[in-house]
Amino acid sequence: MKRRTFLFWYGGLEPHRGYEYGSGIAKGGKQLSQVKDEDIYSFWPQVDSVRTDLLDYAFEIEYFDKQLGKMLDQLEASGQLENTLVIVTSDNGMAFPRIKGQEYEYSNHLPLAMMWPAGIKSTGRIVEDLVSFIDFAPTFLELAGISEENSGMETITGKSLTEILFSDKEGKITDDRGQVLIGKERHDVGRPNDAGYPIRGMVKEGMLYLKNYKTDRWPVGNPETGYLNTDGGATKTVILNSIYSPDTFQFWNWSFGKRNEEELYDIKNDPDCMSNLALEEEYQDILQKMRMEMVTALTEQGDPRMFGKGDVLESYPYADQGGVNFYERYLKGEDVKYGWVNQTDFQDLDKIETYQQLKNGSNSMLLDKK
Repeated sequence: MKRRTFLFWYGGLEPHRGYEYGSGIAKGGKQLSQVKDEDIYSFWPQVDSVRTDLLDYAFEIEYFDKQLGKMLDQLEASGQLENTLVIVTSDNGMAFPRIKGQEYEYSNHLPLAMMWPAGIKSTGRIVEDLVSFIDFAPTFLELAGISEENSGMETITGKSLTEILFSDKEGKITDDRGQVLIGKERHDVGRPNDAGYPIRGMVKEGMLYLKNYKTDRWPVGNPETGYLNTDGGATKTVILNSIYSPDTFQFWNWSFGKRNEEELYDIKNDPDCMSNLALEEEYQDILQKMRMEMVTALTEQGDPRMFGKGDVLESYPYADQGGVNFYERYLKGEDVKYGWVNQTDFQDLDKIETYQQLKNGSNSMLLDKK
């Protein structure tokens, strides 16, 4: 019997927030000692609450892995595993501060594993070519024997990955996957007038360039509305509380403080994106080169931000009416829903600005967090 081509997409709820605090230890049999200091990114404090949060996250990932195993077993039992292309990836970085919803290395460099016993002859390879989600659609169409013209889709901007799949090389395979453009507009509610935090960026040759267009805004959402672009959790709580002491203030600043207009990072040597090279004289040539290449590419694509018309992207109404005008409604006392963050995530704006002004003061300075 002739088998029909099929496409199955599974989007696991895990490891989205929220997590049951301590579940990794209580239910997953994990131990705090498994999370070493070097396992904690440098923009988070090395404390047990963060370790516990990471173990809970790992427990959630393991649940997803079990579901994947069940799907592979079912494909094998039905005789379809051999000729099925399996792609496993993530739709965003981990739901922790300075990662999910942002544009740093861990925000955009996502896991990607592909398996196809009958199609990929050279297996076990690690590929270093830069690929993007937009490359999946043309890959699926090509393998299914469907032309772009007959697909019913809008213009496809990605490029099929078959050149990589059918290669016997590893490392760098192609010559035309040397850069990836990234960006963000409105990603969550919580700012005045439902404004977003527009960013454009480029990854190329081990460097990450970012352009922040509205640096007067809070990059992860306003303090008084809970920094809604970061899901609530133990690590977020620890970092928010770090603002109250000059010794730990920088942890808050790295995740929630306002940013420079331009950022440049050597992601090969600084994947945590802690050293902004855009401020260094010796990197100005690289900064200018990446800026110009990004602007040229986005201009060719017709990006409104390149023509001074970017605000049109913030004029479109939210489809979810429950979140429209969240900032204004919350400050007026309306009972609006914010189930993805904690009540303690909401901070007084006046005090936050005071702590910012005092951050360079003496470590003996008393900061009242009441």
